[in-house]
Amino acid sequence: MNRKFLVFAVLAFTLILSACGPTTINQAAPENVRTLNVNGIGMVDLTPDIAYIYIGVHDEAATASEAVNANKEHTNSVIDALKKAGVAEKDIRTSNFSIWPSQQYSPEGQITGTIYMVDNQVYVTVRELDSLGDLLDDAITAGANSVNSITFDVADKTQAVKDARAKAVEDAKLQAQELADSAGISLGSVQNINFYDNSSYPSPVYGGKGGGGGAMAADVAVPIQPGQLTISVTVNMTYSIK
Repeated sequence: MNRKFLVFAVLAFTLILSACGPTTINQAAPENVRTLNVNGIGMVDLTPDIAYIYIGVHDEAATASEAVNANKEHTNSVIDALKKAGVAEKDIRTSNFSIWPSQQYSPEGQITGTIYMVDNQVYVTVRELDSLGDLLDDAITAGANSVNSITFDVADKTQAVKDARAKAVEDAKLQAQELADSAGISLGSVQNINFYDNSSYPSPVYGGKGGGGGAMAADVAVPIQPGQLTISVTVNMTYSIK
């Protein structure tokens, strides 16, 4: 056989194989897994055991130094009152201090002078809610004239969240079994599980009590109702079905 012809034949055969592409092995497509998806809800109610409050002192004077000195005296009195009421020093934190001039005007709109305003606000963590009303009265009597954004909470919600998750899982299991029984099918293994925290918490209570930077004693203790917190968890579970 002519050698050139043999080489040409080999090359042609190689080109034909290349054109055909890679060799593939057909496999059966995996069986479609039928599933059942359910949502379970678990809720746990808690009574708040901690509160966060902004307590402030506002002062005004003809000069900046007079306003600052007056505010310093009143603020120190308020902080001392809070400590005497049982609030730890670590639970009292300055959140705002500001000073600014304010021009005064006559009824005719003419500038008559300038006064200086000073605000000092502390962020207070209260861990004894039974005495919260008396604590606020003590702060107001000591010179506080601004009480804002009272927010109630639970210091440790770890166990409550665990309990809510467990309830949500049990709720999802019960729903899945009821649906399977009604449809005449059998549940398989859990294919997927997710959970979401839907907890709701009381909104801050806005408002204030007191007046003008002077000490004013309250006739009765400030009424405080912390209400309840609801820990809510949603669990999404997917089962295979037979």
